[in-house]
Amino acid sequence: MKRYCKQNLEEIKLLLSLLSNQKYTHRARLLSGATIGEHVRHILEFYQSVLNGLDSKIINYDNRKRNLLIESDKEVAIQNIDFICSKLTVDMADEPLVLVGNFSSSEGEESQIRTSLFRELAYCLEHSIHHQALIKIGLMELNKLSYIDHTFGLAPATIRYKKYAQNNILTNT
Repeated sequence: MKRYCKQNLEEIKLLLSLLSNQKYTHRARLLSGATIGEHVRHILEFYQSVLNGLDSKIINYDNRKRNLLIESDKEVAIQNIDFICSKLTVDMADEPLVLVGNFSSSEGEESQIRTSLFRELAYCLEHSIHHQALIKIGLMELNKLSYIDHTFGLAPATIRYKKYAQNNILTNT
C-alpha cells in the first residue's frame, strides 16, 4: 500500500513541478473558486493525519492542522510530499488504529472506529485520487491538461476496466 501511495504523491509532485505558483493558486471558476493548491493541501493533510497518529494509535482527520502555506506555495507542498514519501519508505507494519471523527453535521457526534494503518493509507490514496479528478478540472480551465497523464484522477479499477474494455473492443472487431 505504501508503494502505491508514494507513486500517487510523486505524480502530484510532478504536476507541481510544471505549474507556476500563479497557476497553483488560481481560483478556478469550474471549482467554485477553489484552487489546485487547496486540493493538494487537503490531500497532504490527510496523509499527515495518519502519520501524526501513529504514536497515539488514533487517527483524526477532523483535527488536521490546515497549513495554508501548503496551498499558497507549491514549493512548500513539494517539501511536504517529500517528507510524507520519506516516512512511507520506513518499514512499518499494518498495525491496529482507531479512527476518531464526527461524521455528522452536528457538534458532539464523535465516533470511534477500529481500523488499521494500511486501511487508512488506502483511504488516503482513494481520497487523493478523488481530489486529483477535481485538480484535473482546474487544469482544464487553465488549459494545462498536457501537464498530466490521461490516467490522472482515475481509480486503479477504472484504469484496469478501460484497458480491459479497449482490449475486448479490439479483439471483437
